[in-house]
Amino acid sequence: MGGMHGFLLTGAAVPMGVLLVVTAVYVLVIGYLGFRGYKTTKTSTDYLLAGRNIHPYVMAMSYGATFISTSAIVGFGGVAANLGMGLLWLVFLNIFVGIFIAFAVFGKRTRRMGRNLDAHTFPEFLGRRFQSRFIQMFVAAVIFILMPLYAAAVLRGGAEFIKATFAIDLGVATFIFALIVVAYVVAGGLRGVMFTDALQGTIMVAGMLILLVMTYAKVGGFTGGHEALTALAPQMPENLQKGGMVGWTAMPKFGSPIWYSLVTTIILGVGIGVLAQPQLAVRFMTVKSGRELNRAVMVGGLFILIIPGVAYTVGALSNVYFWQMEGKVAIDAAGGNVDQVIPMYINAAMPGWFVVLFMLTLLSAAMSTMSSQFHTMGTSIGRDIFEEGIRKGRDKGVQSILVTRIGIIVAFAVTLVLALWMPGSIVAAATAVFFGVAAAAFLPTFVGCLFTRRITKAGAIAGMTSGFGFAIIWLAFVHAKNAERLGICQLLFDKPALGAYPWSVLDPLVVALPLSILATVIVSLMTKAPDDAHLDRCMAGVGRAKQAASS
Repeated sequence: MGGMHGFLLTGAAVPMGVLLVVTAVYVLVIGYLGFRGYKTTKTSTDYLLAGRNIHPYVMAMSYGATFISTSAIVGFGGVAANLGMGLLWLVFLNIFVGIFIAFAVFGKRTRRMGRNLDAHTFPEFLGRRFQSRFIQMFVAAVIFILMPLYAAAVLRGGAEFIKATFAIDLGVATFIFALIVVAYVVAGGLRGVMFTDALQGTIMVAGMLILLVMTYAKVGGFTGGHEALTALAPQMPENLQKGGMVGWTAMPKFGSPIWYSLVTTIILGVGIGVLAQPQLAVRFMTVKSGRELNRAVMVGGLFILIIPGVAYTVGALSNVYFWQMEGKVAIDAAGGNVDQVIPMYINAAMPGWFVVLFMLTLLSAAMSTMSSQFHTMGTSIGRDIFEEGIRKGRDKGVQSILVTRIGIIVAFAVTLVLALWMPGSIVAAATAVFFGVAAAAFLPTFVGCLFTRRITKAGAIAGMTSGFGFAIIWLAFVHAKNAERLGICQLLFDKPALGAYPWSVLDPLVVALPLSILATVIVSLMTKAPDDAHLDRCMAGVGRAKQAASS
């Protein structure tokens, strides 16, 4: 998110002393919650799964705050300034798939089966279900290879924000920001992460609700604002019109390049990919019963409706504001950088006191997601690769927590380097890539392990490796935008990408996920069914509505 230079610099109504005091108080409160997590963490189950007794409100807010980061508010909010209200279909999928289906269908089965298997991480969950250390280590390795890119994008966004706000060097801002997050994650484990997530999620809700009300006041109210946005269609930039856009309140032309990107990469990639997110799936195992998941659905649904729903609406409506004030649409006012739109709009349109609140909102969004990413990456190294893979389960208890903490520090170092290296305007792209590849690699196996007894270890391995491998190949050589960013195709074939339209704009998920499903099913049918005794232990109480809801 490299286009945030200058944010808050015109917010002279807010003295630097006020910003420093508010930030210091915020960091102290976060530190206190992390300390509470540390004091109540005694075992590896406490550190990895928050003791399996988290309150449903804390669980729902932690899930939502982990799911929605600066990527949704700044990255996708800026994308909405280009692609308009069509992005609200992603909010629908986020609520229906990412909350309702995830909690009510996947969550209950994951929680129960995770308890049956005594699994503490997502890789361990899949590994124990299929009795395969290779699966556990493969999933952990994929997490550690891909998640740093996603985490680095979130970190870079927060660091650019801090740099502009407090006028400090980008490298210093990046290091300080990451260090604060890592400190409470290392100390408090998942309990500390979820306590802080709940506070940060609450701040995000308050900030975005106020932003929505004030935006409608700026653009002429609900009806007037949307009518004005519709009327702006002739001012659509030429490149967007050529790509298939017909206006900010309508979907792009069916089959156009922008339609393919919006539907396959953003709506489907993120909307379906959420079901296979390791840092989210593990939260289902932190509550003590299925009833807590039922109670969490409403909180989680409202959170998703408010945060990305407001961000995408405000992003689109910012066109009305900039046109009224400057005679330009948002992307032109932001100099062509989508990541600049939301910060510029807040800076130009909102009063000084809201600038402070939005600062806390963005910091909360970035920190809540980063803390879960660091925890997930750390556990993939400590618990899954080292303890269960290399040491084959011989180290337990305190040793497990120690190695996981070391893993978090390693993840911190890798993410820090990537955050300083990566280019700007990459927040939304990095998020969509991680969600899509994770779905292609993990979703068929995850669904199979929860809902059927017939998926075999060989089938799971075939599905995961083929889905992951094909998604990476598609990213590197066929999908034009990502292939050009990576530069591998240019290096090997002297071409930015090998794909021709429409393949060049199809997200890897659309191609790799069906291939992964096919490989999982075919290989499972060709290999011996799993042991019934093991499956009985895995499935005990899973899918039985009465028992699952009360146990």
